[in-house]
Amino acid sequence: MKLSHFAAALLVLTLPSAASAQDYPAKPVTVIVPFTPGGASDTTARMTTQKMQESFGQNFVIENKPGANGSIGATQLARSKPDGYTLMVGSIGVIAINPVLYKDPGYHPLKDFDLLSVAVRNPNVLITRPDFPANTVKEFTDYLKKNPDKVTFASSGVGSSDHLSAVLFWQKTGTTGIHTPYKGGSQAHTDLIGSHVDVSFQNLGAVANYIRSGKVKLLAVTSDTRSESFPDTPTLKELGISDLNIYSWQAFVAPKGMPADVKGKLEKSITTALTAPDLKKKLNDSGFEVVANSGAEFETFLKSELDRWKTVVEVGKVKPEQQ
Repeated sequence: MKLSHFAAALLVLTLPSAASAQDYPAKPVTVIVPFTPGGASDTTARMTTQKMQESFGQNFVIENKPGANGSIGATQLARSKPDGYTLMVGSIGVIAINPVLYKDPGYHPLKDFDLLSVAVRNPNVLITRPDFPANTVKEFTDYLKKNPDKVTFASSGVGSSDHLSAVLFWQKTGTTGIHTPYKGGSQAHTDLIGSHVDVSFQNLGAVANYIRSGKVKLLAVTSDTRSESFPDTPTLKELGISDLNIYSWQAFVAPKGMPADVKGKLEKSITTALTAPDLKKKLNDSGFEVVANSGAEFETFLKSELDRWKTVVEVGKVKPEQQ
């Protein structure tokens, strides 16, 4: 009799956790974006979670936490409770570059995060302020050589993919420039449009509308092939500048140790949202290519990215304090 009472008590104790997993999400979910509003991570988070809200019937609240090239927001995520109610949409810079650039950014993606999905990717593009005196990459490189260390290159932060794209460009073309880091892409866009800085390698998805409206000037893309959105724009590869095949990407991650069923629900919801025809079209129109891979595929991909960017940082002697 005592044993059956004990078993019954155990059953009662397990019911709440089972119910909470089954009913997830039972309250709003916070989604950290470790940059200011308006950039590629922010856009990806807002578009995707809006679709997820429809399927889950629960709010997803975006919380912008900029600073230290995304490390502040990522560290907050790593310290959050792994219950599925705190997620992050982070960039290649946050998830794959910071861990090899900084001695201790406060987190490690493979140890501290549950990987859910790489949501989207897009090439970087070489853009200039609208009145910059160059209309082709050749004219641009010639101008850089005639004006060494005078042209300002805006980036979304030290060690970001747009920063490292500029570093590689200087190395491959024998040119130089002045790195001008910001706390996110949107601030860099604003100053570029206002002609406060000269050029930048930015995510295509984040600046596509500025290109179409003529607020910035597009010179080249960093993809293997030309962009479907801007088919008349050459790749750096076809212009003879090698090893600059760079895609920026945005991904969903969560604190390490989520219940497997909650992780599964989130992974399925994210990929279902991203592959829905209406959202996919919106993302494509904004310059993004939908990836929507699985958590396992994300892990394999991330390991290769960490190796790649570690080499780039070491060869380029890029330091966190580099300005």
